[in-house]
Amino acid sequence: MSKKKLTMDGNTAAAHVAYAFSDNAAIYPITPSTTMAEVCDEWAAQGRKNIFGQTMQIAEMQSEAGAAGAVHGSLAAGALTTTFTASQGLLLMIPNMYKIAGELLPGVFHVSARCVASHALSIFGDHSDVMACRQTGFSMLASSSVQEVMDLGTVAHLAAIQSSLPFLHFFDGFRTSHEIQKIEPVPYELMAEMVDHEAINQFRKRAMNPEHPDQRGTTQNPDIFFQNREASNRFYHEVPQNVLSAMDLFYQKTGRRYHLFDYYGTPDAERVIVIMGSGADTAEETVSYLSDRGDKVGVLKVRLYRPFSIRHFMEALPDTVRRIAVLDRTKEPGAVGEPLYLDVVAALDHANRNDITVVGGRYGLASKEFTPSMVKAVFDNLNESAPKNHFTVGIEDDVTGLSLPVKEKIDPASKDVTRCRFYGLGSDGTVGANKNTIKIIGDHTDMFAQGYFVYDSKKSGGITVSHLRFGKQPIKSPYISDVVDFVACHNPSYVCRYKILDGIRQGGTFLLNSPWNSIEELEANLPASLKQIIANKGLKFYNVDAIRLAQEIGLGARINMIMMAAFFQVTKIIPPEEAVEYMKEAIIKSYGRKGEKIVQMNNAAVEAGMGSLTEVAYPEGWKTTNEGAEPLRISTTDYFENVAHPMLSLEGDKLPVSAFSPDGVVEVGTTQYEKRGIAVNIPKWIPENCIQCNQCAYVCPHACIRPFLMDKTDTVPGSFVTLDALGKAYEGKRFRIQVSPLDCTGCGNCADICPAKQKALVMEPFEDRVGVEEPNWDYAAKLPSPDIAVSTKTVKDCQFSKPLFEFSGACAGCGETPYVRLVTQLFGDRMLIANATGCSSIYGGSMPSNPYTINKDGHGPAWGNSLFEDNAEYGYGFHLALNQRRERLELLMKRFLEQPCCEELAQAMEDWIQNKEDAEGSRQAGNRLRELLPQKMKKANGETSQLLQEIYSFEDLFTKKSVWMIGGDGWAYDIGYGGLDHVIASGADVNLLILDTEVYSNTGGQSSKATPRGAVAKFAAAGKRTKKKDLGLMAMSYGYVYVASVAMGANKKQLLDALHEAESYHGPSIILAYAPCISHGILNGMGKSLNEEKEAVESGYWLLYRYNPTLKEQGKNPLILDSKEPVMEIEDFLKGEIRFTSLMKQNPEEADRLFRQAKQEAQDRYQYYKRMAEAIQ
Repeated sequence: MSKKKLTMDGNTAAAHVAYAFSDNAAIYPITPSTTMAEVCDEWAAQGRKNIFGQTMQIAEMQSEAGAAGAVHGSLAAGALTTTFTASQGLLLMIPNMYKIAGELLPGVFHVSARCVASHALSIFGDHSDVMACRQTGFSMLASSSVQEVMDLGTVAHLAAIQSSLPFLHFFDGFRTSHEIQKIEPVPYELMAEMVDHEAINQFRKRAMNPEHPDQRGTTQNPDIFFQNREASNRFYHEVPQNVLSAMDLFYQKTGRRYHLFDYYGTPDAERVIVIMGSGADTAEETVSYLSDRGDKVGVLKVRLYRPFSIRHFMEALPDTVRRIAVLDRTKEPGAVGEPLYLDVVAALDHANRNDITVVGGRYGLASKEFTPSMVKAVFDNLNESAPKNHFTVGIEDDVTGLSLPVKEKIDPASKDVTRCRFYGLGSDGTVGANKNTIKIIGDHTDMFAQGYFVYDSKKSGGITVSHLRFGKQPIKSPYISDVVDFVACHNPSYVCRYKILDGIRQGGTFLLNSPWNSIEELEANLPASLKQIIANKGLKFYNVDAIRLAQEIGLGARINMIMMAAFFQVTKIIPPEEAVEYMKEAIIKSYGRKGEKIVQMNNAAVEAGMGSLTEVAYPEGWKTTNEGAEPLRISTTDYFENVAHPMLSLEGDKLPVSAFSPDGVVEVGTTQYEKRGIAVNIPKWIPENCIQCNQCAYVCPHACIRPFLMDKTDTVPGSFVTLDALGKAYEGKRFRIQVSPLDCTGCGNCADICPAKQKALVMEPFEDRVGVEEPNWDYAAKLPSPDIAVSTKTVKDCQFSKPLFEFSGACAGCGETPYVRLVTQLFGDRMLIANATGCSSIYGGSMPSNPYTINKDGHGPAWGNSLFEDNAEYGYGFHLALNQRRERLELLMKRFLEQPCCEELAQAMEDWIQNKEDAEGSRQAGNRLRELLPQKMKKANGETSQLLQEIYSFEDLFTKKSVWMIGGDGWAYDIGYGGLDHVIASGADVNLLILDTEVYSNTGGQSSKATPRGAVAKFAAAGKRTKKKDLGLMAMSYGYVYVASVAMGANKKQLLDALHEAESYHGPSIILAYAPCISHGILNGMGKSLNEEKEAVESGYWLLYRYNPTLKEQGKNPLILDSKEPVMEIEDFLKGEIRFTSLMKQNPEEADRLFRQAKQEAQDRYQYYKRMAEAIQ
């Protein structure tokens, strides 16, 4: 066979196999499995054929439960079918998994195993999801590396078909799914030779068909269910041999050998680790190292986990073994031990090997690093006279004392491997460039390559760390290296924030992107500790001003190609002239669909990166210097200093168990202390041009530009220029617009929408403004709240209210966050927020960045996330709890009022009862009760005292709370629609804010039912063929649901009115908020996202309206159409976004057809709503 090698990640390897063997795939996006479905969709759109000569048919469903149901039905009707999932998604499939296995259907689920949310959500890898499936009847096969995903994925399909049973093929999420390796793919013609075509024919003959009908899935009673359940036993008994036969056949065809359990180590090993997943390769590498030192150790890799073959397990285990450590990448609270440990204990007992001591341990939860040093710690534990059982490794457990100490750091990796580390900023292209680097080296040289990418909790704008290895031999090191040969820092702000040169070897290379082009500037801006490392380790130090170059070329902050070219020029891993050629080929592949202009700009960036490097001749004095830039120091909280700050400094791994609350509850308002300083340009206020409209603050996605009021008598810093505040309410006050430069992301929307005749805001380089603006912000932020009543009913006035959502990790120019910030300004001090999993939960609640904060009274949004699919129900639960508790409070007050009592207190209670459901009325009555109750309780006694004390215990419920469910269109239109519909149908007084980006933004831009016709999105690679779901119209059909469709950039007052109307309505309300997303590919950039909303409305693409049931009660038409007749052609709007223009390039005729349909639908929709709004009641 061909020994051709290709560079790919684990998900692509799984997709390659699944596509080959499957007629159909039913899919739903969930991180980190989504790319498997995405690449299958792309291949199908390109016409790729599977081994049966057909294009795979792919169906995106509304949820993972729906996908599993479709898989079940497709298999039952005779089509080989697959799906891809992880975590909660896999758990949603469990009911159908029982059915698929029970009906002996040979489907294969490919799972990038991921942590299941418990006290918190984590998108990273462990085995908690797959372990929840171990009794479903699916056979379970584990892969440890990208090559194994290709190989054992093939085995899974072959064995499923042969066994007539479903298989769950799993591999570690992120660590394997997203790791890029150079591997040998299995050609489709070879797969076609290996598959049992007769078994496929038999499967298809058993399919449901009215030509030979049968019934399945019947109901059975106690008399027969048990017997029938046992009838499938023989199929499971045959699975181990069928898998082994498939492995043997695979070996014959490819030369790569696998067994059900693969042992690696000394033949006379006394200490053995049993493990599965990527950690097995780390253990193997460590065993090789320790064996060379003379240790008798080994590792047993579990391939087939279900059914667990005791015979094959014992045959693989050396007879000399005396002690075994079983490592599980999951936690099963309350159990005797974790699943694999219990299986091994049972197997050894069954084999009468009670002479072997077995201990179990947990490692690597949520992709926690698992290194050779930790493997050695496990072997060291086995050497103890009484080895610790049920241990943990890789953390410091200072609460229950279960963790193993890591006493020795070892580095068993091959010494001929080049190890590189790149620090980038999310959305600057660093990760993409590094993926291309791996592909260039892997596909064009005989070198092997590995890439793994670490992200923080933010969206674009967060830190990314890319870990690359290159070498002459296959790389089997699935962990982050402590020692590196090359470090690149792509953002100059990182030099003071992170220990970027930790672990760099003597004589290594450091590449910095910074505007500091002279030794004097570097002296001033580099911290002393960094300079010492550079000099004492004799590093080759290079600087390139990539931001300046990118802006000159027209790429903005996209420095990826410049830095990629600089990397090849500095390292010369391959000849630079060859690298240039390969990079330009990659540019065409990556950016060709975006147009020739983008391609040419990136080509220019390559040339600039090659030719603009400066090698820094640093002075000898750097070895001992104590002078240099200092990290920013601000006053914070103990929690931030002790918990959040270490995490932000990339040192969260060092935090002990005692640092955390067992229930996962965390402190709010931590983003105010981060001070990331990531903007390239920030706004400069020009006072003389300002009309004091506050629109800049109204639209700011990160709440980092705000209006401030102060007394005329206040003493202000010299650069703190102010104006006389305009407006009768603000007489005697001074006014200023102030930006927080270190929190600004530099999107530029504030300057773009400034309505002044001459712009009052202009964007200027961060370096030029930060020195002035930071002290001004510090002063402004400490100003007391205005001693005047501030209205929230006008765009200007509401911006004097403190945002209780600030400085989030959302993308620069995010279309969602301005809505979230505004809602907190209006109602935040009494809000409970149920947040659906998605972008808004990630930028809204990812440790340690918690942007929800409090006002001067300590009040602010109480925020919680349950799941993706159940957000409406979760929020409805808030409503039920509040209702019941406040009903109890009312009952207590009425009981008190039945007896003789103080008239003043009685009046306050009666006022509260009367205004219980009114926000302001209940607040005023509640404040009065807070004044009176403490005095009255002191004087009361007996039952009266107890009654008053219980009433007072409810004082935090005196003010009516505002319940909000917030989430994206993936939740509201798709996976959570059933719950959403039920909640609004209930008539409950709750509010739903739907941030409609028209794609699954959080998982990378997949199509949803909110995606419009003609848009290219993931899972709709050939353009979406159906029109967008009209969720607002569906909600209006109930007649008692408040519905508003809004777009901040189009009509700010309409949005403000809609929010007030919705919140005050005593029933369910839905706000549909149009939110441009980075996934749309706005040609003018996200700095024009508010303008994009404006054009969406002006073209008729998005409608503005309000449906208010209270108007109907007044005999008026409840629907107000706030949109005017379109004044812009919808085609002109569509041409401004790559999600539409890319289809024009791919398939012009189809694009023309779909766009004409989209235009007609927009016109029809406008006329339909217009007729409804004009209808006489």
